Amino acid sequence: MPKRVRLRTLTDEEHESVYSLAASRTTEARLVQRAKVIVALLEDATLSASDAALEAGYKSKQSGTMWVKRFNEEGIAGLEDLARPGRPRDHSEQVRSQLISLGLQKPRTLGYPFELWTLERLQRAFKKRHGVHLSDSTIWTWMAEEGFEWKRQQSWFHNAEDHDSEFVEKRGRS
Repeated sequence: MPKRVRLRTLTDEEHESVYSLAASRTTEARLVQRAKVIVALLEDATLSASDAALEAGYKSKQSGTMWVKRFNEEGIAGLEDLARPGRPRDHSEQVRSQLISLGLQKPRTLGYPFELWTLERLQRAFKKRHGVHLSDSTIWTWMAEEGFEWKRQQSWFHNAEDHDSEFVEKRGRS
């Protein structure tokens, strides 16, 4: 028969954090469910980790054992997801910060003959200054994450006839 996993003694901070996490309505559901396993064991010491998992809504009894073991080893941080492997980043944080720094400066102050950055202008300027080509989507994503919003260019020529009935005569031949 497998050895029963017991919940270790919690500190006052952990106790408060686990109850808070289990009752949260804004935290991710999977974290709340994991905290509920721990709370179930705190409230009923005779409960096994497997039964606590079922009480918290897991379909598998092994989930309770796993989360209790991780909580015992790492505390609240043990309830978080582990880092997952994935494709390594193409560009370093230094490249990202250089792009954001460039994008937040006025082009005229850097010697460019225009007032605002467009995606293409920023891309070209960054490649010229730092020797790194960044895709449109990378620039767009990084700048959006920093709160940068692209402005739509306004033109007084747009529907000029609606604003000035004599526009065509004034304009002359085009």
